[in-house]
Amino acid sequence: MKYSFSNRGLPAGNPIANIFVIVAGVLIIAVSVVLGFVAFVVLGSIVAVFAAVIGIRLWWFNRTLRKQGGGAQSSSQARSTTYIEGEYSVVEDDREDRP
Repeated sequence: MKYSFSNRGLPAGNPIANIFVIVAGVLIIAVSVVLGFVAFVVLGSIVAVFAAVIGIRLWWFNRTLRKQGGGAQSSSQARSTTYIEGEYSVVEDDREDRP
């Protein structure tokens, strides 16, 4: 079945009704754009806050590990490294001579 519309213009023949439909359509589109922008800003802010909280938490965790000595040493800690000195002698391995 093929439908053919001869009048694809505005729905009403009354010019005042047509102006009302155009104004209402523009207002609805404008409100939708504003609400979409507000929703984007709110969701972006929530994501930014979560990213900041996770970043601060990771920084704090790494700082705690460095204090305990489990993390990578920074350049200031590498300069204050202490060494244990001692003597050693090489002992020949004679296990190959045994049966």
